[in-house]
Amino acid sequence: MHIRTVEGLVAAGLVDDDAALDAVAAKYVIGITPAVLALIDANDPNDPMARQFVPTPAELETTLEERADPIGDLSHSPVEGIVHRYPDRVLLKAVHVCPVYCRFCFRREMVGPQGLGTLTPAQLDAAVDYIASHDDIWEVILTGGDPLVLSPRRLAEMMARLAGIAHVRIVRFHTRVPVVEPERVDAAMIGALKASGKTTYLAVHANHPREFTPAARAAMARIADAGIALVSQSVLLAGVNDDVETLAALMQGFVENRVQPYYLHHPDLAPGTSHFRVSIAKGQALVSALRGRISGLCQPVYVLDIPGGHGKADIGAATIVGDEGHYSVRDWQGQTHRYPPEADDTV
Repeated sequence: MHIRTVEGLVAAGLVDDDAALDAVAAKYVIGITPAVLALIDANDPNDPMARQFVPTPAELETTLEERADPIGDLSHSPVEGIVHRYPDRVLLKAVHVCPVYCRFCFRREMVGPQGLGTLTPAQLDAAVDYIASHDDIWEVILTGGDPLVLSPRRLAEMMARLAGIAHVRIVRFHTRVPVVEPERVDAAMIGALKASGKTTYLAVHANHPREFTPAARAAMARIADAGIALVSQSVLLAGVNDDVETLAALMQGFVENRVQPYYLHHPDLAPGTSHFRVSIAKGQALVSALRGRISGLCQPVYVLDIPGGHGKADIGAATIVGDEGHYSVRDWQGQTHRYPPEADDTV
């Protein structure tokens, strides 16, 4: 069953009946697919799969540095559905729903039925017109939400529209679907992800090696066999993958499935997610430990999305200096920013 309510969580034996969870559900949407449910060990209070997807009262605790738009999407949105933060690429957020809802999601204030919703036809027209009118846009990244919740017909229509824009050469999809709802990855969907004259990349989000089930491996194989390049995205999460053994197995799992490790994200300052955050020093130590433990093919880039919309910084490198409580991080334009930001910093 697909769990979408606290009652469903209770019926599945994942939580006890707790009034605090009703308050969480009223604020942040719940979603657990059958594939994910099968991976959760309800008898383990520290289960890393449950930690990612089962809500807890801790989500009602908000710290001063947390913010509704932690990476500044809205401040770089010239038209609805577009985020244009870097010169050569844009995000196209056609839909704001997902098959599952991660409890650490940095867009948790925007996704789900109560979120920003799916773009209307007029809004989608305006978004595509924006892309067509800016010939410096080389790459379009479909995200949201999860773009693979769209039907193959809708995805094919989207790709056909992008195919008509000559300066767009790369189309990238960011998705959880191959690991949380692998049955959706069929021939029709794979065909819809390709367009003449465009190179398609698909970024698979997984955070724990247990997510590489036989069905997920088969879904990724179907994508790779179709000639679609696969890269990874993961978030460094306390209690999920913040030890070198788990992180190494995760990255090796990606490579075994022909997925090139790409980004390991430091957790963003989304409301109610402080229980997931690790220290930057610990993250740096983990990434350093990976270097001597596993193949160079398996090394992700450890990145921080600088609050306020200043882009990503490689914080495994010399772009960040300081210690816990006060870092100075340099963005791609050479400007420096305090991290964490002051509570009253302009965003």
